[in-house]
Amino acid sequence: METENSIIVNGEKFICYITEEQIQKRISELADEISRDYAGKIPIFIGVLNGSFIFMADLLKKISIESEVDFFKLSSYGDSKISSGQVKMVKDLNCDPNGRDIIIVEDIVDTGLSIKYIEEIFENYHPNSMRVVTLLLKPERLKYEVKIDYIGFKIPSQFVIGYGLDYQQKYRNLPSIYILSE
Repeated sequence: METENSIIVNGEKFICYITEEQIQKRISELADEISRDYAGKIPIFIGVLNGSFIFMADLLKKISIESEVDFFKLSSYGDSKISSGQVKMVKDLNCDPNGRDIIIVEDIVDTGLSIKYIEEIFENYHPNSMRVVTLLLKPERLKYEVKIDYIGFKIPSQFVIGYGLDYQQKYRNLPSIYILSE
């Protein structure tokens, strides 16, 4: 059951929190900022699958500099609404990040556990630089001290779906972001 401003998922009501138009406007701003910061460089954008793929595709379409693309696949949620507290690598990089400028692309930073895990992975490499861009940040939920360089939206500590974010692997295809109604 869906209306323009809400959707019912597994008997729970989600309300539209960030519209498709707001998302696209903010992505354009992030792309402009990243393009300025990396002028004259060719960074590798590394998406964290599965959630980041829609955000990363839209971001890259608006990046005005040359760049490369690769992906990690990490898992910390399973089918739950809450992180398991453990991250595991499901798919490693194909690129060689040594001596390169790396931009990690996340859909959402919740506790910061995945970013901390990625930072630890990159201790084994020697990138020229590493920055993180996330569409969503839940500042109240951060448990780890991680640096997020580019933030699309800061949101409250509620469960969200849509625009790449899933609930039991579904609802990633919603063009807007919906938040669980309390």
